[in-house]
Amino acid sequence: MNPEPAPGRCSPSVWVLLALVITLLSACGLSIPTDPDGTLDAVRRDGVLRAGASPSPGWVETGTDAPTGREPELVEGFADHLGARVEWTVAGEEHLVEMLEKGELDLVVGGLSDQNAWTSKAAPTRPYTEERTADGARAHVMLVPMGENAFQSELERWLDGATS
Repeated sequence: MNPEPAPGRCSPSVWVLLALVITLLSACGLSIPTDPDGTLDAVRRDGVLRAGASPSPGWVETGTDAPTGREPELVEGFADHLGARVEWTVAGEEHLVEMLEKGELDLVVGGLSDQNAWTSKAAPTRPYTEERTADGARAHVMLVPMGENAFQSELERWLDGATS
């Protein structure tokens, strides 16, 4: 006769079943978080990070071969981390967000704050830095494709280390 587990406790057979499920999911190659469109894997495999840059004084400077400034330096560093090079597209925010939605870009920068107008079309990263302005604090983010959670998580982890 098996004694009943104490209230709020699982029986040993539940723990065995849970361990079996976790083992089976791991064997299937399931990883969490995931990228439905495979952005992180594609960047690593192809060695190319497709980034969009919108001019923003102090954050993104354009007019040279490749964008310069605080955010392009961060994007270049992230690409190095992934073993990739950056292919830049310079345009206005609206066009870049459309390209991000179509899967033509992996990342967009442009001095964007966490209060930007694009959050229904693109996923903002966690704020990675804060700027003091006359109107108060402004938290800066980058934009990535909606649902590409593994890519976004990798970028956020990298930004945490690069900007701390």
